[in-house]
Amino acid sequence: MRRYRVDLSQAARGAPEAYLSFNDFFTRALKPEARPIAAEGLASPVDGVISAVGTAADNSLFQAKGKTYSLEDLFAGDEEQARPYRNGPFITLYLSPRDYHRVHMPADGALRAMLYAPGQLFSVNAAATRRIDKLFARNERVIATFASPLGRLAVILVGALFVSSMELAWHGPVAPPRRQQARQWRYDEGAGGPAYRRGEEIGRFNMGSTVILLAEPGKIAWDRHCEPGRWVAMGQRLATPAGL
Repeated sequence: MRRYRVDLSQAARGAPEAYLSFNDFFTRALKPEARPIAAEGLASPVDGVISAVGTAADNSLFQAKGKTYSLEDLFAGDEEQARPYRNGPFITLYLSPRDYHRVHMPADGALRAMLYAPGQLFSVNAAATRRIDKLFARNERVIATFASPLGRLAVILVGALFVSSMELAWHGPVAPPRRQQARQWRYDEGAGGPAYRRGEEIGRFNMGSTVILLAEPGKIAWDRHCEPGRWVAMGQRLATPAGL
């Protein structure tokens, strides 16, 4: 807490002694009123610093100055799943050790697919994003895609140094150690996947990392405050429907 200036005043349990383990502390819940949820548009799924934001250049996403990576690489070679986000808006949010580490829905939506991609656990801090080529497409990650009133959305949880697993509300732990092959789950048949409301918790990192949010082209417009280096709170509005 001293090293990273962790503030427990908004945590549901405000004393360090109330936590049973380091991971219990790291994935701590907040008080219900601590993060108001935007009433419209696209809400931030996490607390974090915007490390990149903009529009994909066809198949290419910006990582850092002089470095890009492709949507297909991010989706572990699944061109069908990546195609809807070509030329679409994206935002990359870095969660530091001091941040709240649960992930929430950016808009109302129903789960359609989940892809687990094995990979490395490189650090994802600013220095690493400047140094390591295709970092987010090389690290272990979970990609959840949703159907929403704002079109298809992809919420991507990227693992990093010390991440022991990622947990999803509908699945539980989804990144067991030593898994070597990508796996995909589909929820678009029969009754379909579970539906979630804007701001509802959908997952968490057991240790920290990065979340990438993708949308279809022409569906949303980023708010003016969305710029690299800006810290945003979970629930804060990031974008409005295009044309408004």
